[in-house]
Amino acid sequence: MNSDPNLAQAAQQMQETFAQGLQQVMGAMAGVGLGSAPGFPQLGMPALPAAPPPLQLDPVKLLEIQQAYLKDISTLWNSGLQAGASPAAATDRRFAAEAWHNNPVAQFAASSYLLNARTLMGLADAVEGDEKTRARVRFAVEQAMAASAPSNFLALNAEAQKKAIDTQGESIAQGLTNLLHDMKQGHVSMTDESVFEVGKNVATTEGSVVFENEFFQLIEYKPLTAKVYEKPFLLVPPCINKFYILDLQPDNSLIRYAVAQGHRTFVLSWRNPDESMAEKTWDDYIEHAAIKAIEVTQEITGAQTINALGFCVGGTILATALAVLAARGEKPVSSATFLTSLLDFSDTGILDIFIDEQSVKYREMQMGKGGLLKGQDLASTFSFLRPNDLVWNYVVGNYLKGETPPPFDLLYWNSDSTNLPGPFYAWYLRNTYFENNLAKPGKLTVCGQKVDLGKLDMPTYIYGSREDHIVPVGGAYASTQVLPGKKRFVMGASGHIAGVINPPAKKKRSYWTNNKLPQGKFPATHADWLKGATEHPGSWWTDWSDWLKTHAGKQIAAPKTYGSRQYKAIEPAPGRYVKAKA
Repeated sequence: MNSDPNLAQAAQQMQETFAQGLQQVMGAMAGVGLGSAPGFPQLGMPALPAAPPPLQLDPVKLLEIQQAYLKDISTLWNSGLQAGASPAAATDRRFAAEAWHNNPVAQFAASSYLLNARTLMGLADAVEGDEKTRARVRFAVEQAMAASAPSNFLALNAEAQKKAIDTQGESIAQGLTNLLHDMKQGHVSMTDESVFEVGKNVATTEGSVVFENEFFQLIEYKPLTAKVYEKPFLLVPPCINKFYILDLQPDNSLIRYAVAQGHRTFVLSWRNPDESMAEKTWDDYIEHAAIKAIEVTQEITGAQTINALGFCVGGTILATALAVLAARGEKPVSSATFLTSLLDFSDTGILDIFIDEQSVKYREMQMGKGGLLKGQDLASTFSFLRPNDLVWNYVVGNYLKGETPPPFDLLYWNSDSTNLPGPFYAWYLRNTYFENNLAKPGKLTVCGQKVDLGKLDMPTYIYGSREDHIVPVGGAYASTQVLPGKKRFVMGASGHIAGVINPPAKKKRSYWTNNKLPQGKFPATHADWLKGATEHPGSWWTDWSDWLKTHAGKQIAAPKTYGSRQYKAIEPAPGRYVKAKA
């Protein structure tokens, strides 16, 4: 096979063409930047840090891919424009509608596209280089193929064409209306946002704001039980999104669930930063938000210690704050829960491809001394991690078919983006994702204290989602190797959000525990932990609730009023801060 000069020449040409095309794609992505589409930020591709060095492909794999391609394209071509001749397209939901299969030209276009996409992904896998380069190549090819699908173009989308005919053009007119609406609001609609209103039909658990400063409002929730546990419970949500992911509807609210279990519950509601916060730092968020929220919760309740929970980057913030307090000789938290949080950033999954010295330095120069990272930029990055599901699916539905996406509270929250102060973001990018300094004892100084997560010896409950593409389950599990106290690790099914928001009443999904480990001994990797794990049907919430109760102290009479003499009720929950738009 390798001795055939014609095949070798064709393979060389194929390699050069692929490498040149990929260089152009990755170069364009590196230059585009986040949210660069004029007037339409969320359609901008996430930028790769820099164009890659010249690419080389494994010659053996290249020849195998070429031969397979020539065989498959010959079969496809010989089948001609026969309806039903290529069943491959039927397995892809983009081309699954009957209109595609009744239109031989459209079916041929879909089948050709899928063959080309499969071949290009094979070529991406054949690239020689380090793992990060290979991941970047694969990501670039995935983005290019997702964007070039025939379903994305009215001239090629048989389903959209049929709908235009059936509706006598009304779907096209509605699609243009939807496009103008989304251009005005600055992002692609994933749900009918007109259906929802914060405080009216999402974030409705009864409570009151009892403290506020320029960083956050502290919400205390009305007890649902006659007695509450003596140790109050504080939730620290991610500042990258709004807290009401934990309080969407009464039947899927983790906040309401905690209140119903008898916990006197407080939630930190982050302010959506504007230009007045453009110079705020990571230290500011630790000292004046996380630590302050802990102090106020103690002062309102009179409790010496509290229980705390951090979700996603909220967990990173909570752990940093507790390490600062530990360095000061203070241990106000008797147990901590970390939901899909990274403390050790060795495994950051697909997000790692965006981060290198050049990209970090660029952000430091751009906003390290001041400025805002726009919420739509972050939303764009996360959406393009799953481009077919979270971008092109809605482009096709909204604009080509003229459809209005159905109401969905989680997607409404997902579109309600938040800004970040530039200095905060630049520090976070370098010291966690890029250099992983938080996991190195004494490496960082925060709020004047050397940070050592090894001093967090309180009991911890660590949760990771099996299909999480933002905080890989191995990254969440890595906290077991950093935290020295008594630990419990639980893995839930599904992804970053759906895995967490899984109320017991729904009786959906499952979770895994491993009770076979020697006391306090966790294997080095999640894969080793999983070997001895047991699957349980339903929600991990019940397991966590049983664990939290053992650290909540005795039960006392529930308070009749919000706050205290020093901290008066300011306004009803969910407060003003969560309603501010980016």
